Amino acid sequence: MFKAGYVALVGKPNAGKSSLINTLIGEKVAIISSKPQTTRNNILGILTKENYQIVFVDTPGVHHSKNSLDKSMMKSVRSAISGVDLILYLIDGTKYPDEEEIDYINHLSVPVIIVKTKNDLNNQKGFKYDIDISSKKSNNIDKLIELILSKLPTYEFKNYLYDPEFYTDKSLNFIVSEEIREKILNILYQEVPHGVAVEVIKFEEKDDLVNIDADIICEQERHKGIIIGKGGNVLKKVGVQAREQIEKLLNKKVFLNLFVRVEQDWRNKPQKIKNLGY
Repeated sequence: MFKAGYVALVGKPNAGKSSLINTLIGEKVAIISSKPQTTRNNILGILTKENYQIVFVDTPGVHHSKNSLDKSMMKSVRSAISGVDLILYLIDGTKYPDEEEIDYINHLSVPVIIVKTKNDLNNQKGFKYDIDISSKKSNNIDKLIELILSKLPTYEFKNYLYDPEFYTDKSLNFIVSEEIREKILNILYQEVPHGVAVEVIKFEEKDDLVNIDADIICEQERHKGIIIGKGGNVLKKVGVQAREQIEKLLNKKVFLNLFVRVEQDWRNKPQKIKNLGY
């Protein structure tokens, strides 16, 4: 017998969705930052074993919409929920769920597993959940997979939803742009808001070398100065860290050229949001 299905990871920003999907897949599918709302759209992580294939959908954090980008992100959440067999609703184990969150869970029309995350941390809160885990320590990850499988459809024959060789649905350009954005978020945590995007302009792959040009897009001139830094020191740091990660991903030497440009109010331009893959 073969198990297969779609599972959405849903929860508030910083509940640990991206960390969990990376741990489940065993590959870096989604970028991670302590900054809320790091994930901007639905990212598939595909876990294939001999007797099952689980397609995990990492969604943006559930939050109130402030601009067109936020609305696009929440549309992604609704889209993911409407087409899955199961929802993992993640709640940070160090915080109590509020009434709005509980009401949201109670009104979901898809079967739900409530996952209490970060059980390796102190100050754990008491609330109702189905399983507690730690992505960082891999606590109860195997048990979580068993619980998921118990709720997915069963097939007599192997019913692959995606090619077993794939572990994500995202293009290399998207993954590269997200790696760069992750480094910006982590290096400039407090200084630059979410109005930063990355657009890969050139991706030229040769036998043992990849040339990449990418634009870092920000909304204000002063943010451009912060991202570049004094004498270009911040941009250089972003480039070094991103290049190292991209080289691991591609297993090739990478020449990475980064440029910073200002595009005011891009988060309220639907066509631009679409072009960037958000």
